Amino acid sequence: MLRRPGLTMYLLVYVDDIIVVSYSSTATVRLVAGLRSEFAVKDLGPLHYFLGLEVATLSSGLVLTQKKYALDLLRRAGMLKCKGSVTPMTTTDRLTATDGDLLSSDDATLYRSMVGGLQYLLVTRPDLSFAVNKVCQYMQTPRHPHWSAFKRILRYVHANLSHGVHLRRAPSGLLSAFSDADWAGNSDDRRSTGGYAIFYGPNLIAWSARKQATVSRSSTESEYKALANATAELIWDVDALSPDVHYIKGEPTEDPSVDHKMMEEEQILASIKLSRQEEEEEAKWNGL
Repeated sequence: MLRRPGLTMYLLVYVDDIIVVSYSSTATVRLVAGLRSEFAVKDLGPLHYFLGLEVATLSSGLVLTQKKYALDLLRRAGMLKCKGSVTPMTTTDRLTATDGDLLSSDDATLYRSMVGGLQYLLVTRPDLSFAVNKVCQYMQTPRHPHWSAFKRILRYVHANLSHGVHLRRAPSGLLSAFSDADWAGNSDDRRSTGGYAIFYGPNLIAWSARKQATVSRSSTESEYKALANATAELIWDVDALSPDVHYIKGEPTEDPSVDHKMMEEEQILASIKLSRQEEEEEAKWNGL
């Protein structure tokens, strides 16, 4: 990232491929000319394709997709003519590490390869985050139910090849984040799945859905873990986008009509109630 007064420029470099993003076309031309004077650089013009990402320029903004990459995955799995699915996962079937027969050695190798390929599809497909994370949890000893879940994801991809991320001109530079957690959603180890979505104005710019590293003793704890992960990502985004990010900062005010002593008592009672709920939940899961 290059930042000067009145100018911000971003450079994404992968080996010998470079994407340049800047508010000023003049600055971009000067940068390319400077690079050309030192290296053998070829300017390919406006961005259309980069490492499997397809970029379409519309009057309303940019659309990022991975249609060609998705078709390659379907071709490798032999599912180019499969029947589509309206959802990537079912809401009734729960995957476990022990149900079903083990896959053969060849099918297990193919499962690991294809599921690994699905992870790169998440660059432009936030709708697949939870489902792909789920099938990734069984890479060590995949079974037939895991294979069926993986094939359902591919059927959903086949039905929605053109889905992607639409980036529009943001009327404001406001960053907003949303997080959630599925408490003890994994029946094998009782760990929770946390996720977040971060928006820059109306644009979704970061997302995640993954199993948490430790067991949460209550739904509140799992929610706080998801919130902490979202906050960490938000801090990184603020640093990368500043000074374009707008902050909403409120100043504390004193309201004479507020009974602060009563508020403190209510907070104490609420904390006691929450603590009792956590003890009850822990006892329930421990079979007490």
